[in-house]
Amino acid sequence: MMLGEAGLFALILVAVMSSVSVIAFAWQRLSGNDSAFSVTVVCRLNALLATFSIMVLAYLFLADQFQFGYVASHSNSALPTAFKLAAVWGGHEGSMLFLVFTLCLWAGLISFHPQHRSSYYQNVLWVMLGFSAAFSWFTVFASNPFHFNPVFVTEGRDLNPMLQDIGLIFHPPLLYLGYIGFSTVLAFALAALLEPKFRSDWTKACQLWAVSAWLLLTVGIMVGAWWAYNELGWGGWWFWDPVESASLLPWLTGTALLHTLLASSRSQQLKMTSLSLALVTFCLSILGTFIVRSGVLTSVHAFAVDPSKGLALLLILAVTLLLSFTLLLKQAEQIRSNTIRSIVSRSYLVLIASGLLVVAGATVFLGTFYPMLYELVGLGAISVGAPYFNTLLEPLAILALLAMGLVPFIRWHKGSEKPKGVIVGCFIVSLFCGVGLYRLQVTSINLSVAMIWGLSSWVMVTHCWLAFRIRTVTFMVFAHVGLAIMCVGAAMNAEHSYELNRKMEPGSQVSVPMSSGSVTAWTITYHDTVWYVGANYTAEQGVIGFESAQGSGFIVKPERRHYPVRVMNMSEPAIYSKWHGDYYVTLGPKVDSRSYAVKIQYKAYISWIWLGAIIAMLGATIPLLRAVPNPLKRVTHGIVSQS
Repeated sequence: MMLGEAGLFALILVAVMSSVSVIAFAWQRLSGNDSAFSVTVVCRLNALLATFSIMVLAYLFLADQFQFGYVASHSNSALPTAFKLAAVWGGHEGSMLFLVFTLCLWAGLISFHPQHRSSYYQNVLWVMLGFSAAFSWFTVFASNPFHFNPVFVTEGRDLNPMLQDIGLIFHPPLLYLGYIGFSTVLAFALAALLEPKFRSDWTKACQLWAVSAWLLLTVGIMVGAWWAYNELGWGGWWFWDPVESASLLPWLTGTALLHTLLASSRSQQLKMTSLSLALVTFCLSILGTFIVRSGVLTSVHAFAVDPSKGLALLLILAVTLLLSFTLLLKQAEQIRSNTIRSIVSRSYLVLIASGLLVVAGATVFLGTFYPMLYELVGLGAISVGAPYFNTLLEPLAILALLAMGLVPFIRWHKGSEKPKGVIVGCFIVSLFCGVGLYRLQVTSINLSVAMIWGLSSWVMVTHCWLAFRIRTVTFMVFAHVGLAIMCVGAAMNAEHSYELNRKMEPGSQVSVPMSSGSVTAWTITYHDTVWYVGANYTAEQGVIGFESAQGSGFIVKPERRHYPVRVMNMSEPAIYSKWHGDYYVTLGPKVDSRSYAVKIQYKAYISWIWLGAIIAMLGATIPLLRAVPNPLKRVTHGIVSQS
């Protein structure tokens, strides 16, 4: 019990130290004394204290300390150890503590930069401390994970069965690291504006932090998509749930930010755009946090049902927007960007790319928040679903692929690497190759999917040519090729998947096509139902076989689980993967004493989505690995210098 109080005390210390440091540093700068007080030590202490606090909460879960209300609400003595650790951030209070921990961790890492004592880096850390103070006080007063349970209990309520998956262990932490990672980019931007003379080199200083945040957010989103696909039994990887959409918003603007940062640091262009995107991206991250914790919607992602908590987060968002934009407008006259001299330049393509991403973000924002506002003002309830998003985002994706394919041929400032005839010829050949590959796999062609195939082929051919020409593979090559592969996977998955629902019992059979439009078929046999007892659930497991006319086949074992503590039933799907798609089987409710409702789905090219995402994420590691010091290189250089 004393340990829980120590964890709370550490959190309060973070709030107090951050607040006092913010005020002291501001007073010091206003008084003109720039050397009396340094925020570096405070940032490092905050990182240690926040780490201690979250480790205490983790111990309380592992030790089944149900006298704490948060532990009792999200754990159980029979819960597997891995899920007890995941439950630390599986609810509202714990996730807010993890957010504070993430903020302090990013600030602590920045404090170890070699120039941390410079005026500029002190400003960066001061901004980070301001965010730490705001969110730590919010956690202490509105979301305290160390509060005692008002009633005595000997057992916990258990973790929501939908969250009892390996995805929960990784998805929320990675998402938070990405969300809060963009606070570092905003801190670098605001620190540049706080300098007596605007520092245009802030874009170079924060590039690695921006790439790190983008990488973590991308991994978090894709792990969440994989979790939904593998765990929830629906067979989908993206549902346009408002919380999913809210996580996509900072990713879209963050991707645009990466492009404009490159243009700003390389050719001193799009400086104001970079500053604006840095602000917008972090504010959208706070907005995503608000959606999950405000109680304005009901979702597997949503934690809080107390609107006052949402209002506090909106207040933090409003203050951030107001102060940041005020500072930006005040310093606007000092911010001068070089003009883009030609539309035939990579700089202009960066402008187009960031514009497309911002338009995509605005489209998602409107579809996500308009229904909420419509209902809030009392006009009724409306639903905006996949048809809206797919219809509006598909042409943007096509334009983006067209522009990406041009990038390897275009110089930064003006002109192209190859004659126009060669570029047009490459485009036509790539288009025909992509459409031809598509035609080989299906019996009927969908025009929009054919365009995705052709343009994705165009992107892959041109970027492979670029990698061969420069003799290296860059972040851009990986990211663009990965996105092209993802587009093919998403288009094929949407157009060429199928779903069948059948009543099946031991001994029953059904035939399904091997793929969408295929003339060959699987014979599916329901062999048996097996009962077993898990750690904190009981399960009915179907044994279902797929067999082809040639005698090849495989066995899948979908489950229907019952969690007695939560009194919930969950379907655990069985998935058999091939390069062209997954066979996805879900065991539904019992129809009678022997029969079950069985859903059989073929999810075309789903693995291409995961593959494309992995390629793009691997690309993001290239600039990070290049930034890591090489001790051997330093030693070798020293030996050569001495000799």
